[in-house]
Amino acid sequence: QNTLHMTATHSNYADPNNLKFEEIKILGLSKEITSISVSQNDVVQDYIPNIIYNPARKVTIIAGLQLELGKSYTIKWTLNVNDNERFDCYPSPGATKEKCEQRGCTWQVTANPGVPFCYYSSSNPYSIESLNYSSTGVEATLSLDSKVRANEAATAPISTLRLEVKYHLNNMLQFKIYDYQSPRYEVPVPLNLPSSPTSSSQDRLYEVMLQIKPFGIQIRRKSTGTVIWDSGLPTFTFSDMFIQISTRLASQYVYGFGETEHPTFRHNMNWHTWGMFTRDQPPGYKLNSYGFQPFYMALEEDGNAHGVLLLNSNAMDVTFQPAPALTYRTIGGILDFYMVLGPTPENVVQEYTQLIGRPVMPAYWSLGFQLCRYGYANDSEVAQLVEEMKAARIPYDVQYTDIDYMERNLDFTLSPHFAGLPALVNKIKAEGMRFIIILDPAISGNETNYPAFTRGVENNVFIQRPDTKEILYSKVLSMDEYLNLCVVDTQFVFSLYASHCAFPDFFRNSTVEWWKREILEVYNNPNTSKSLKFDGLWIDMNEPAAFLAGAIGGCKDDLLNNPPYMPHLGDRSIGLIHKTLCMEGQQYLADGTPVRHYDVHNLYGWPQTKASLE
Repeated sequence: QNTLHMTATHSNYADPNNLKFEEIKILGLSKEITSISVSQNDVVQDYIPNIIYNPARKVTIIAGLQLELGKSYTIKWTLNVNDNERFDCYPSPGATKEKCEQRGCTWQVTANPGVPFCYYSSSNPYSIESLNYSSTGVEATLSLDSKVRANEAATAPISTLRLEVKYHLNNMLQFKIYDYQSPRYEVPVPLNLPSSPTSSSQDRLYEVMLQIKPFGIQIRRKSTGTVIWDSGLPTFTFSDMFIQISTRLASQYVYGFGETEHPTFRHNMNWHTWGMFTRDQPPGYKLNSYGFQPFYMALEEDGNAHGVLLLNSNAMDVTFQPAPALTYRTIGGILDFYMVLGPTPENVVQEYTQLIGRPVMPAYWSLGFQLCRYGYANDSEVAQLVEEMKAARIPYDVQYTDIDYMERNLDFTLSPHFAGLPALVNKIKAEGMRFIIILDPAISGNETNYPAFTRGVENNVFIQRPDTKEILYSKVLSMDEYLNLCVVDTQFVFSLYASHCAFPDFFRNSTVEWWKREILEVYNNPNTSKSLKFDGLWIDMNEPAAFLAGAIGGCKDDLLNNPPYMPHLGDRSIGLIHKTLCMEGQQYLADGTPVRHYDVHNLYGWPQTKASLE
C-alpha cells in the first residue's frame, strides 16, 4: 500500500544517452501525498522529488525523479490523513509513540480533543482469495497477507476466513465472517429467517459490492445510490479474542446501542466510545448497564432509514468518529451482521422485530399505575399502603413486593413477617387489582433445609467450574436478617457475610423444568396460607449480578477474566468479573453443547425470561 516497486528484469544493456524516468502520474488518489522517498537496494536516494496534486481530478504527479534504466527502485509515499479519518490503532489505555510504532502504526500528536495520536497508516491485511456469486448471495474466502502488521501478529489473526452474504428478503440481508476451518462460538438465539432466501434481484432494495484487496464490503441503497455500509478500511482484523471492523456511515444521524446512559438520542460522532456488557450498574455516563443491544438505526441524508444488528454476545465496544465512521471491537465469537433497509424508521423497527421476534403483547392491566419499592417491613405495611392509596384516590392498579417478602431473601420462600401476604394478595385481586412478586436467579447454598437448592443440585441446574464440575459459588442477597441494608456499605458487607449463592444455567432443559416447578409451587402451594396468587413475576439481578467479583475461592482463568483487549467498560481495571461471575463458568446449551460464561454472559437473562414466560 502506498508503495511502487520498479523491478528491472533485463539489465544487460547500457544506454549511451543515460535515459531516466523523471515523472510518474498516479490516478485515483483521494488524499494528498505529504512525503515521499526513493530507494535503490534499500538505500534511500538523497534527492526529494516534486509533488503536484489535483484534488478535483484525484491525480498526483511525482516529478524530478532520477530513475535510471536497468536499475530497480522502490518509491514510498505517505498520504495526508485528516484528523477525522484517523482510525485508532491503540484503543487501550497507555498509548505511547513507541508502543504505537511497534504495532506498525503512525504516531502524530494533535491538539484536537478525542483524536487518536496512534492511527493506522496501512491497509487491513485480508484479501479475497476466491469468490462465488449466486442468485441468493455471495460466498468468498479471505486470506491473510503474509506481511502481517505488528498489532495483528500480537493477537494471532486467523489466516483464512469465510464470508457469506445472504439476500434473505428484499429488505433484509445478512453478511457473516467466520473461521470455517475451526468452529467458534456463535450466538445460540434463533432468528426468524426464511428457510431459503426469497428475494429477487429486481426487487431488492440493496446491492452488494466486494473490495478484493484490501478486503471490504460495500452496500448501497439501490433507489438512491447511497452507500450505507463501507468496510474497506484499515481496521479489519479477526483473531481469537479480538475482532475489529469499521464502516463509513451514510450520515451523522445514528441512534441505538446500549445499555449505557446516552445524553442524547442521536449519537455524538465526536470521538465517543460506548462499551456493552451487562452489569448490575445504575445509570451513569458511559457506564455499561443492565442490558445489551448491539443494534443501531441510521437516517440517511435524504431521510431514508436502515438498521444494523451485530449478532454477537461477547463483551464489545463501539467508537464513533466524525468521518462519519463506526468501529466495532468484540472479544470473541464471530461477525454476523443483519441489515434491514426500511426505508422509514417505522419500517426499520417492524423489520427488526420481525427478525428477532415481536415484543410480547402486554396484559391490559399492566398498562395501569404500578407501585413498587424496596424495604417494606411486613405485610401490614403493604396492607396499610393499599388503604391509604385508595383513601387518597390515587389511581392504582398493581402492587409489588421486593425481596422483603422472602424468608432471609431466599427465592420461593415466605418470610414470617409476610405471613399474611397470600390473604392480602387475594383481597386486592378481588377488588380488581393485580400483584407482582420479585424473583432473583441466585440460589443460596448455605441452608440446612432449602428444597429449591436441594432439587437444583439433584437436577444439575447450576453453573459449574470447568475443571472440577463443582458449583461456581459467588455472593448475592441471601444473608442474616440483623444486617440493615440501608445503613451499611452493602458491597463490603456482602463480600464478608453474604451466603454462598449458586447460579442457575437457564440454557439447560433441566434448569427450565426446575425453575417452572419452583414457581408453580409458590403459586399452587397445597398449604393455601402460603399460596401466593401473583399475576406477574419481576425477574431481577439477571445480568447476572454478584456482590463479589468473580467467585468464592477466586477465578482460575486470568486470560478470560482479563482479556488482551478490555472493552471500554466501567471499572476496566477490575476486569470482566466486576459485579458478576467468573468468565470461565461452565454452561451448557439445550443440546448439551458446552459454552463459557465469557461468551454467553450477556445472554443470561434471555433464557431465564423465556422459561419464566412459559
